[in-house]
Amino acid sequence: MKFTVADLLDQLDSTEPLPLPRLEKALGASGRSDKRELRIGLDALARLSIVAESEEGVLRQGTPDLIPARLRCSSKGFCFALREDGGEDIYIRDQQLNHAWNGDRVLVRITREGGRRRSAEGCVLCILERNTSRLLAQVERREERLVAVPLDDRLHTLVELPQQDAVHLEACESGEAVVEVGIDHYPVAQLATRGHVVRSLPVNGGEPGDLELLLTKHQLHERPAAPRASLKTPDKGRREDLTALPTVLLRPWGDSEAPGLPALSLEERQEGGWRLWVHAPAVAERLGLGGSLDLWSRQRAEAIGTGAGWLPLLPAPLAKAAGFSPGESQAAVSVALEIGAEGELEHYRFCLSQLRPDGCADGNALEALAERKPRSRTLAAPLKPLKEQLPLLEGLVALTERLRQRRLQAGSIDLDLPVPPLERLGDLRVPAPDGAGKGWLEELPLHHPSAVLREAVLLAHRALGRHMAGLGLPAIYSVNPAAEPADLNEVAKAALSLEIPLELSADGNASAADLAVAFAGTDRRRALQQQLRDTLQGEQLQEEPGPNAVAGEPQALAAWTCPGLHYADLWNQQLLVTLLVEGKDRPTVRHKTSVDLSTDACHGAIDWNVFAPSLLATFQEPLRRGLLQRLNLRRRAAAEFRDDVVAMAQARHAEPLVGQTLPGCISGIQSYGFFVEVPPSQVEGLVHVSSLKDDWYEYRSRQNRLVGRKSRRTYMMGDPVEVEIQKVDALRHQIDLAVIQPDLPATEEDGDEAETGAEAEENGRGD
Repeated sequence: MKFTVADLLDQLDSTEPLPLPRLEKALGASGRSDKRELRIGLDALARLSIVAESEEGVLRQGTPDLIPARLRCSSKGFCFALREDGGEDIYIRDQQLNHAWNGDRVLVRITREGGRRRSAEGCVLCILERNTSRLLAQVERREERLVAVPLDDRLHTLVELPQQDAVHLEACESGEAVVEVGIDHYPVAQLATRGHVVRSLPVNGGEPGDLELLLTKHQLHERPAAPRASLKTPDKGRREDLTALPTVLLRPWGDSEAPGLPALSLEERQEGGWRLWVHAPAVAERLGLGGSLDLWSRQRAEAIGTGAGWLPLLPAPLAKAAGFSPGESQAAVSVALEIGAEGELEHYRFCLSQLRPDGCADGNALEALAERKPRSRTLAAPLKPLKEQLPLLEGLVALTERLRQRRLQAGSIDLDLPVPPLERLGDLRVPAPDGAGKGWLEELPLHHPSAVLREAVLLAHRALGRHMAGLGLPAIYSVNPAAEPADLNEVAKAALSLEIPLELSADGNASAADLAVAFAGTDRRRALQQQLRDTLQGEQLQEEPGPNAVAGEPQALAAWTCPGLHYADLWNQQLLVTLLVEGKDRPTVRHKTSVDLSTDACHGAIDWNVFAPSLLATFQEPLRRGLLQRLNLRRRAAAEFRDDVVAMAQARHAEPLVGQTLPGCISGIQSYGFFVEVPPSQVEGLVHVSSLKDDWYEYRSRQNRLVGRKSRRTYMMGDPVEVEIQKVDALRHQIDLAVIQPDLPATEEDGDEAETGAEAEENGRGD
């Protein structure tokens, strides 16, 4: 089927019926089989009272009791529906899933309201969009059936295979290969899932083989080629000539195919402060909104680093045409940010520009700049090509620290949790300048290219967010609410149990920023920062402006400077270019006085629509048809893929170490054991409580520790331990560890509160 239920519903309106022929055309249902499938879908949705049909057409019904959500299941069988509106998660029992799988978009009806300590419960009424059309599996014989068992144990299903796929049994049973399985029929009522083996993939195929496994797992290995389309030429008549302005490129990534990033310029103002210029590659002017290239990039949504390279967002000809190179004149979309002496954003002005970057500084150049002694006449080799740009680079680094301190004071959080320094991870070791949608930013050295770019980019995004919100234009806003106080208090309790001094607010709650500062000065900082990281919410893309805690922005943030990284940036750049080129700067042509739509000075001076109705509709229509939901899903999927690439690299690094004893650090405590991180790859493995043979260990949930009943031996978060790597399952990213226990002298029993024997038996030995 060419379309999903979500695609169908996105075409419908709740106020005006859509004629059936127009619906068929919008969904591309031209053949008889497509129309038949559409009819089946409409009949089913009508029975659920989600749509209604009449002679005028199809109308979407108002269903406030149905909640759109995405399923998140665990390997233990627990499933929750993550609401798209940001509300509390809904627990879905197995019998209420109605054949929905992990990652599927669904409509959920609440069957039982939540309580103080209990999540609301619900049932899946309709599957909007399947997340899994292909999966990695092992072929097994179950009685008389040939089935595929998914490697992802969050998919609680078996896939029935035709008997001819039995040729893959031997390779799967020996552990030499896994298979890619295509789903032919999803489960319906009593009918099981059916599929077929698409191909066999080796388990030990080296780095290229691992990448192919992960691309297949995340369904990224068969992406459609870019359509053939001519690129538009940016209009030179409207551009501001900035070719004489000293400008520098910062290159944090080493891959030649890495997405293009903004260029920076800096001027000191006579009245004090600075004028920081951020120049974004002019991508939006080269492709039209809604054109074939735009829709192709919209479908991809994100540029994704693979370690070995990149899965690009933009077609190669477009990325090359818009990219910056030292000494070459190039079109850009720029913003001049007026910054006060304390690092505050005072005013801003956007423009279409023409610039000529003077040089390019990578990590080696900025590291040499950091090591350079003041007034030194000699230059290190990486700095010699940048001799004329050294004052500019030094000024940018100095301003970066002011902007960073101001951002942290506004509640933003930097955590020292870098990606492991494994060579095979390539550019994934370097964070994106915009934070990549996480609820926190990686702590970086002051002279790191991403550190300098980050502060400039976030400030430019704050400016556009405020500008679009002030003009009421349909931007895509990045919203990042503060973490839930209850979740932060749990982290604070864990810290207090480790005797970490904390200062709580007057209401007894802890703030994420205060916790980050408190943890940074302790010897258990990494373990505590990981706990804090897990409570922070990632950025969400939405139509309405809102606060963004990551950037320390209380009003609105709209990303636009990295159109080669995220489609949301490209959308907002298209909106900005349209405003600068076609925006109405006066009510009618008869008015002689106009306003400058490129600056914040126009706010409050406009009482007319700056876009014509037809022009505004071109931006509003995709948003109405579910664009943001799809972009948010693609962003989460890209993050999951990147996490899997890192986990696979860590597991492969650990495989040769099986049987060796290594130092590690406890990163988490659970009733069934504790997790240990082993440097330098920071691979995390589990020491199961059943492997602790010296004693019976009780889980003290209040103190967040495991304690031996007789020996009083204690395992706490952040404790250094020695472990032996016993088993590595690279495909599932599972590492089994055994702790090396030194002899302890006998000690008197302490008076800490212990759990009952029944609770200890359930929590200490059960998994």
